[in-house]
This record gives sequence, C-alpha cells and structure tokens, in this order.
Amino acid sequence: MSSPDGTAPPDRPTGPASDEAAAEAAAQATAGTPTADQVAADGAGTTAQTLTQTGPKLELGPVGHLGDRLFAGLARGSGGLVVAIVAFVGIFLLALAIPSLADNKSSFLFSRIWEPGGTDPRFGIAALFYTTVVSSIIAMLIAVPIAVGVALFTTYYAPKRLAAPVAHAIDLLAAVPSIIYGLWGILFFAPILRPVIDGLASALGWLPVFEKPPGDNVGVVFTASVVLAIMILPVVTAISREIFAQTPIEHREGALALGATKWEMIRMAVLPYGRSGVVSASMLGLGRALGETVAVLIILSVPNGNDPWNSSIFAGGETFASKIANNAAEFDSPEKTGAYIAAGLVLFVVTFLVNSAARIIVARSGPGGKRPRRNRRAGASAATEGASS
Repeated sequence: MSSPDGTAPPDRPTGPASDEAAAEAAAQATAGTPTADQVAADGAGTTAQTLTQTGPKLELGPVGHLGDRLFAGLARGSGGLVVAIVAFVGIFLLALAIPSLADNKSSFLFSRIWEPGGTDPRFGIAALFYTTVVSSIIAMLIAVPIAVGVALFTTYYAPKRLAAPVAHAIDLLAAVPSIIYGLWGILFFAPILRPVIDGLASALGWLPVFEKPPGDNVGVVFTASVVLAIMILPVVTAISREIFAQTPIEHREGALALGATKWEMIRMAVLPYGRSGVVSASMLGLGRALGETVAVLIILSVPNGNDPWNSSIFAGGETFASKIANNAAEFDSPEKTGAYIAAGLVLFVVTFLVNSAARIIVARSGPGGKRPRRNRRAGASAATEGASS
C-alpha cells in the first residue's frame, strides 16, 4: 500500500530485500521453525528453570576422615586412661589397707595412738589428720590474700618495666626444690619467726590452738605452715594473674566511664570475673599443701610417743605425708605396711574431695553458674493475678 502521493510509508521497507525477508519469516512461521529471538528467549527460560529446579551442585569433602577418627579415639583414650589410673590407685590402696584395718584394735578415725606392729596393732589418724588440715588451712590463709594482691599489682598497678620482673621472680619460686625450702625453713626462717610466735602466744595464748608449750619452738606447725604458704604462692599468683588479665575490656572501661576509680573498677569488674579462677588456683595450692612431704618432714619436730597430744600450732607434729616418709623403714611386714597405706588412702580421699569441692565451687561461681534469685513477692502477686483472671 502506498501513500496518497505515491510513496511508501516510512516505517515499512520497500524493495526486493524486504520482500525476501517477509517471505522467509512467513515460511518459518508456517514450518514451525523458531526465529533467532525465540531461540534466545527459550534458552534463557530453560537455563533459569534448570537452576531453579536443581540448583548449583556443592562439592562437600568426605565426612569421617581417618585423622578425625584417630584424634577422637586418642582424646577418648586419654580421658579414659586418667580415670583408670585414679581408679587403679584407689583400688590398690584399698586392697592393701583392708587387712590391717580389719586387725586394728582401736578406732582408725578417732584414735591418736600409732602402734601398727605386734600381735595387738592399734593405730589411728586423728592426730595426723589434725596436723595436715590445720597446717594447710594456715598456709592458705597466708598465701591466697598475698597472691591475689601480687596478681592485681602486676596486672593493673605496676608499670610494665616492673611488672614483668616481679612476675618472673614469683614464678621462679615454683622451681625451688622442696628440700631447699625445708632446710631454709628450719635453719634460717624458724629463728626469725620466734618473735611472731611469742607475740601470738602472749596475745592469744588463752586459746588452746595458740598456747605455747615449753621448749625451743623451732620445728612447729606454724613454721611449717608459713613455709607451705611460700611454696604455694607462685601457683596461686600465676593463675590469678592470668585470670585477672583476661577480664573483658568492655567491663573495665565501662566501669571507668561511669566514674569509678581504679579500685572500684577492680572490685566491681575484675574480682567478680576472676572469682572462679582464684578458687581454682586456691584449690590447686591446697592440694600442694596437703601432699607436701620433704619440706614438712624436715621442719616439723616429731613428738615423743609418750607425751600427751598437743593441739597448739606452736608444737610439733606429723602430717600424713611426713609420717609415711619418716617411717618408710618400718615397712617390714604386711601389717605395718597396710597401716601406713591406710593413712595414705585417707590422704588420697581428702585430696579427691578437695578437688571435687573445687569443681563444684568453680561451676557455681563461674559465668552463668549462679541462678537468679526468685522474688517471692513478685511470684505471689503473679499467682494471685492469674487466679483472679
């Protein structure tokens, strides 16, 4: 079709080329062959449909590598081995102690007599238990406050050029052998403590625990306790220092931003965060004090068997460990050996109970270990409102 003036419309090509293109398009449409535009559109739709249905495949590594299985087996085996060793030690001590305990003619837990030999053996651990526990408690009362103070000083108060040497010096105390502590304590440190003993006896001598017996008062329980405090000081200090240094900086800076002083920041942020670590460190130190042998053996003077028992910390005595070490030459018969092994069994049980109590205390004092206290009034009000509604 042409325009009135005899020319072709501008949007429609004219000539032989346009006629050929139109004929080809008509032929393809008649034969059902898709055009180029239709092929492109169909290809895009097919690809989108394939990705939508199946998605790209993600190649995952094989699960259950040999290394994973070996590591898991070694971890389980290590834990089981430790439990087996502890159980074996307990069973061994119990098996060797039962025959002597069966032949004992006195109370094993409440008697202070120690005569395991002969046809009529009599032995008890009351005096040994008292000396062991009292010396360890005094050592803890001396060492823990000093250790916490040193840890706070080296972490938050001392300059870096001073904190590092002080921390290294405290840590080096753990490398000193026990026999050196014992010799130093009885030869050098015991004479220095005499004025302290005299002062405590004059001020608190009306108490049986602080009563001063006659004698030179050198190898006494108090001296051994102070030396034990020095021995456990590096352990408690090192662990407490690491725990205090790990206090989140948000807690510290938040307290300071609210206007708290450094001590208030330590009291409100650092000490609550490190409470569980200090308890753990203290329990480790207590275990060291309960089982210390050589230093206590050298320092403590052994009381005469005919003398009456004295509960004063300014008298001599024997702990479980020092008693067993001091009388190792008497292991000449199964009966005597069983008596000393029974004393060792009690020390084993006490140490196990201390560690168990430490685990419970740490679990309760750690983050999230405390349960929120229930407000009884709020609970009663809520119950009343629920019943009324």
